[in-house]
Amino acid sequence: MVDRQLFQLETVKDKMNKVNILGIEFDNYSLEEFKDRLINRLNNKLSTMVVTANPEIVMAANKDPKFMKIIRQDADLVTADGIGIVLGGKMLKTPMKERVTGYDLFTWLLEVANLRKLRVYLIGATPAVMKITKEKVAKVYPGVELVGAEDGYFKDDLTTVAKRIEKAKPDMIFAAIGFPRQEQLISLLRQKQVPAIMMGVGGSFDVFSGAVKRAPEVFQKTHLEWLYRLITNPTRFKRMLALPEFVVEVEKSKKQKNKK
Repeated sequence: MVDRQLFQLETVKDKMNKVNILGIEFDNYSLEEFKDRLINRLNNKLSTMVVTANPEIVMAANKDPKFMKIIRQDADLVTADGIGIVLGGKMLKTPMKERVTGYDLFTWLLEVANLRKLRVYLIGATPAVMKITKEKVAKVYPGVELVGAEDGYFKDDLTTVAKRIEKAKPDMIFAAIGFPRQEQLISLLRQKQVPAIMMGVGGSFDVFSGAVKRAPEVFQKTHLEWLYRLITNPTRFKRMLALPEFVVEVEKSKKQKNKK
């Protein structure tokens, strides 16, 4: 009863702590505050869709109305996953508390699942990466019950995959099949009110497995992870163009806002 009352109070607060950046409503919370909300929703067995949005996702949603609709209508929590989002908030004079990455939430949620002996479903990445990810979860988080661990090269349509995941009755679902597919998949599960914490985690399995190295701490603290990724993987250059495009669009929206 107390948990339910706290949840209702936090729901009211959540509506007051939104920062709109190019149509995406970001929840303006610190990492610790996001953790509190996720634990609350987990305790209440609430179906929860988490979107960790970076500038690339924001720009993609602005070009794809269906993707934007999923984020706006189905996401329960939207985090600022990228210094570009934090910069956008400053530009609009609606500062974000801090960057909250999908990887940090992913590894923390695995710790929670380990302590509580929860059921976890993983989907995404290459067969080789998933194999290592599965082995590492079993070794580092022995309390986790992996009820699904499949790579992202499935041939079934998303509706069939969603049914397969739902049947496994997981408490947490992590999808690493790239946007917007991972959000489309989670949206199907959210609409069915699957009582789990569900999050698209992009390349997190690659980092977790060691297939891709996360930026050294000095890059993380100076908010230059994007530069490290570009240096170590020049093929990302085209994707990185979303950042300057994002900044230009935020500046345009700022001018439009000032005219009103």
